[in-house]
Amino acid sequence: MSMAPPLKIRDPKQFGRVGLVIGGDSAEREVSLNGGRAVSAALERNGIDCQVFDGPQVLFDAIGRGEVDRVFNLLHGPGGEDGSLQGALQLMHVPVTGANLAASALTMDKVRSKWIWERNGIDTPPFECFGPDDDGYTRALDRFGLPLFVKPTGLGSSIGISRVAAADQLEAAVALAREYGDWVIIEAGISGKEYFAGVLGRMTLPLIRIETPRAFYDYEAKYESDETRYFCPCGLPEDQEAELRARSLKAFDILGASGWGRVDFLLDATGKAWFLEVNTTPGMTDHSLVPQAAAVLGIGFDELVWRILETSL
Repeated sequence: MSMAPPLKIRDPKQFGRVGLVIGGDSAEREVSLNGGRAVSAALERNGIDCQVFDGPQVLFDAIGRGEVDRVFNLLHGPGGEDGSLQGALQLMHVPVTGANLAASALTMDKVRSKWIWERNGIDTPPFECFGPDDDGYTRALDRFGLPLFVKPTGLGSSIGISRVAAADQLEAAVALAREYGDWVIIEAGISGKEYFAGVLGRMTLPLIRIETPRAFYDYEAKYESDETRYFCPCGLPEDQEAELRARSLKAFDILGASGWGRVDFLLDATGKAWFLEVNTTPGMTDHSLVPQAAAVLGIGFDELVWRILETSL
C-alpha cells in the first residue's frame, strides 16, 4: 500500500494526449532512451494516450499539428534539462513535467547553483571554476590538495567527471571535462558516504546510500555495474535521516526546483552533509535511484510515472 498523498487525477483521460520526449543529442542520450522505454510502457499500462518523440524538434512539430496536450520530459542534459525545452514549451502554452525554465537552467549550472547554496548556508564542497581561456587549474591543486574532482559544469550522469588522486592526472581530467563544455569545475575531494534524496511533489523519498568498488559513483557504477550496492533504508538513525531529508528539500527549494527531482550529497565522518547537485530530470532506468526509493514507500513504477505526470498540472 502506498504511503504517499492521494493522487490528484484518477481518470487517465484528464491528462489528454501526452508527448513523452526522450533521447535528444546530449551525451546522456542512451540513459534517456533506456529510461524512456520503461516510462513509455508504464504510461501505456496506465491507460494514458501517449506518443514517444526522439528529441525536441519532432515534439515541437507534433505540438504545431495540435497532437500533444502536455509533455512528459525525460531528456537529460543540455537541450532537455537546462531550461531550453521548458522555455519553448512555455511559449507554446504546453505544460511539462518537472522544474520550470529558470530552475532547470540554474540546477544544470554547477557553479551558479553552488554559489547560491553557499550564500544560503547550504554546505557544498569548495571549488574553483575555469573558463575556456583559463588554464590555471593548478591553483585548485594548490588550494585543496588531493584528491580532487574535475567536472563539466553543465552535464549529469557523471559523464566527463574524474577523480584525481595524483597531480599528474589533473591535465587529462581537465581535457576530458572540456570535451563536454568550455567551463570546468574542480572540487575539493570530500571523504564520505554518498546519499541521494528523491523529491516527488513536496515529499522527500527515503534516502538511498550507495556503495561501489569503483573510485566513485561514475557512469559505469550508475548504469552498467552489477557490483554497485544500494541501501534503502539507508541505515541512518530515523531522526538523522529526517533532518537530512528536510535539508535536501531546502537545497532543492533554494534553487527553485519543483515537481520532482533528486538531491545528491556526501555525509562525512563527522555527520556533516556536503551537497553536490540537484537533478531535475533523474534517470528512470532499472538502476535508477528515484524508482528504488519510491518503492520503499509502496509506490510502484507505474504509480511513480503517474505521479510525475501529475507534476505537469
